[in-house]
Amino acid sequence: MLSGAVVIVVSLLYLFLLFGIAWYGDRLARTGRSLVSNPVVYSLSIAVYCTSWTFYGSVGRAASSGVEFLAIYLGPTLTFVAGWFVIRKIIRISKANRITSIADLIASRYGKSVVLGGVVTVIAVVGILPYITLQLKAISTSFAVLLGSPAGAVPATSLLQDTGLYVALIMAAFAILFGTRHIDASEHHQGLVTAIAFESVVKLVAFLAVGLFVTFGLFAGPGDIFARAEATPALRRLFTIDGLPAHTSWIALTVLAMGAIVVLPRQFQVVVVENVDERHLRTAMWLLPLYLLVINVFVLPIAFAGLLTFPAGNINADTFMLTIPLQQQLPSLALLAFLGGLSAATGMIIVETVALATMVSNHLVMPILIRMRQLYLFDRGDVTGVFLTIRRGTIIVVVLLGYAFERLIGESFTLVTIGLVSFVAAMQFVPAILAGIYWKGATKAGALSALVGGFLVWGYTLLLPSFARSGWIATDIIDHGPFGIGGLRPYALFGLEGLDPIAHATIWTMLVNAGLLVGVSVLTSQSMVERGQALRFVDVFRRGDAGQRTWRGRATVGDLSQLLARFLGADRAEAAAAHFARGSRRRIADDSPADSDMVAYAERQLAGAIGAASARIMVASVLREEMHDIDEVMHILDEASQLVVYARNIEAKSQELERATAELRAANERLKDLDRLKDDFVSTVSHELRTPLTSIRSFSEILRDNPDLDADQRQEFVGIIVQESERLSRLINDILDLAKMEAGTTDWVMSETEPRRVIEQAITSTSGLFAKAPYIAFEAHIADGLGPVRADADRLTQLLVNLISNAVKFSAKQDAWVRLKAWEETGFLRVDVSDNGIGIARDDQARIFERFQQAGNTLTDKPQGTGLGLPICRQILQRFGGAIWVDSEPGKGSVFSFRVPLAHAAGAPGLLSEQAAQ
Repeated sequence: MLSGAVVIVVSLLYLFLLFGIAWYGDRLARTGRSLVSNPVVYSLSIAVYCTSWTFYGSVGRAASSGVEFLAIYLGPTLTFVAGWFVIRKIIRISKANRITSIADLIASRYGKSVVLGGVVTVIAVVGILPYITLQLKAISTSFAVLLGSPAGAVPATSLLQDTGLYVALIMAAFAILFGTRHIDASEHHQGLVTAIAFESVVKLVAFLAVGLFVTFGLFAGPGDIFARAEATPALRRLFTIDGLPAHTSWIALTVLAMGAIVVLPRQFQVVVVENVDERHLRTAMWLLPLYLLVINVFVLPIAFAGLLTFPAGNINADTFMLTIPLQQQLPSLALLAFLGGLSAATGMIIVETVALATMVSNHLVMPILIRMRQLYLFDRGDVTGVFLTIRRGTIIVVVLLGYAFERLIGESFTLVTIGLVSFVAAMQFVPAILAGIYWKGATKAGALSALVGGFLVWGYTLLLPSFARSGWIATDIIDHGPFGIGGLRPYALFGLEGLDPIAHATIWTMLVNAGLLVGVSVLTSQSMVERGQALRFVDVFRRGDAGQRTWRGRATVGDLSQLLARFLGADRAEAAAAHFARGSRRRIADDSPADSDMVAYAERQLAGAIGAASARIMVASVLREEMHDIDEVMHILDEASQLVVYARNIEAKSQELERATAELRAANERLKDLDRLKDDFVSTVSHELRTPLTSIRSFSEILRDNPDLDADQRQEFVGIIVQESERLSRLINDILDLAKMEAGTTDWVMSETEPRRVIEQAITSTSGLFAKAPYIAFEAHIADGLGPVRADADRLTQLLVNLISNAVKFSAKQDAWVRLKAWEETGFLRVDVSDNGIGIARDDQARIFERFQQAGNTLTDKPQGTGLGLPICRQILQRFGGAIWVDSEPGKGSVFSFRVPLAHAAGAPGLLSEQAAQ
């Protein structure tokens, strides 16, 4: 064991070292050199999460629950690795709005509500007080162990003899000196953060030192320890997680830790408020998880070593970090471990009390003082001293309350149990924060009811039983429920039995909290201020500081300057005014009117000192928000409507993006189809060109190589060459013709054309086809008095020739007929060309109007032609404002129909496309 004097002297020297580091950090900051602008320092400061609970309690929990303790560190790892974007958004919001605490964040989001800020503060103080108690208890217990107290029991002493009291007061002094030097709580506490980062290094080194000694000094490595534990039946269960309750507890602890790493007041202070550069989060994403991994590497070996070294179970597992070195006669190692635990506890106490003091001052004391006008507090020229005194006094009160609670609960709870009670309390902030930064519809009423409901359930399921277990009230309420109602037992609410109390409380508090938040928000509406804050929080990355003009009233620059000087001090108020003037690039006189930008800026400066809710009240006190005419009323309504319109525009843009995405997807599919068509086009053109060229070449070579061919055979071969050349010319002409039409370079000679003349010309042009096929009968029925159409006569003739030629080509060999019928139909020229040929399958009827696409199997029974005639017909009719379609059945012939608007109806071609499919 160690003498009390040695422990006290070493502890005091270490605390004085912390003072020196903090002082040095502040001194460097004043000279423009900042230690906290380093991402490594930022990441180490976040490790304040590892309190005495981690240093002592993790070993204790591992000794009782095995690997379950890892959930407390898996949660933060998941948050920083997978949920970093949530942290980044909270940091961005807090910087834009000069948020100073978790209460300020929630109150500011929900309409800068004074009531909501006060409720969050009360929950934080009541919920976190046991956590401060945990640290003081850890210090007292570890001090007692070093002095040789059995099992770490703290001997009953008077107040003046209790070292825990003096440590608490020293921590309060440290927090006051380095956490409340300025009224602006949003400013960075450079020295404090530097000291916290240093303490993170100390507790890591101390833990590793004990772990290395136990693992490789007492045993032959982790394999040896685990093998011995595996061989001990009582320890074998610690390697696994068995049963539904154990798995439920694992999940609950992981979820609690995921939220706690950000929403615990001290964590919000170091993660968000003390962040000087958003980019530092990139380093914290990997360095904090690495730190948590390293500091927990030896937890299980130390726990197993303690259980193997003290099998009788008469030593508190929370003290294994100290009792093992002492048992091995290594007091220096035990003293190092004590300093590690002291670092873990004091770091938490310092940051937690600073955060809580800011919340109490801004959200409990300040609103009360504002309403107590009889104090004439705000008639003073400068009240910064008053509020600094309030914050400093709050720190002392919080620390002393934690100390009092520590003396009252005695040995009722382990370190981990106390910490988890606070975790569940802090978890009540998570739904309101997540909904606040991602859901514009969340309302103040919903957040307030959620927080109150969740906190009441927390008090009933965890706090009330802790009072019973400490002997303050009867334990019957735990065993039988109030008034003997079994369904209301705090540890088995509504029949949910068999779970760990922490998991049980987590489930019920989150159900009540989230359910009330969503349900009440859906049933209630937002005020104008709430709606504006919702837009700024949810859309912070898109809006930045835009949209801050929520004030309407009359005030001068001098009024605002006096207000800032009253709460920030004259020098800081003057610096703020100069900064605004530089940013706005204008000279500002005291008697000039303050516009809404200036008022919003002043409000943000005040928010950093007294909180968003109180800042809004104080700014309103100097603004004369009176509406003198209907124009001003309309202007305010216009601003309100702009916020609503903005929200609707965001929704509309979201829908437009979805439609654009669908259109792009469809366009991509179309491009794929076009790519396939291109390949088919090239393949088909190559084939179509090769066929006549092959014939021409073959017969030309025959004629060249056989000059003695008789005249009849020579004439036959020459005729084939001429026929194939004409076919090749037609193919090339059709390809060029279609390409020019699709490119829009065709010369169209549009005029009023008589349909009868064009139809008769087409019939004359195709008469040779029927002369070659006398078995095909042709009939034409052209109605009298057809009105003129506006078209290119040559192209219309080409269209008719193509359709008649196709009808001849695909007609039957016997008893065949082709009929042409033309008449007027509701403002259109209607022409049908029908035949009794082979017909077209329904699946092919749309495809035949595509390039090189023909009906039938193109490999086994490919018809004559190039497959370009019908696409050309469609292009011609589209130019005329018409349409073409086919009606056919296999074996029953086909009817190709088209419509062209008559000249007097050409102004409404769009009607045609609607009627074409009829």
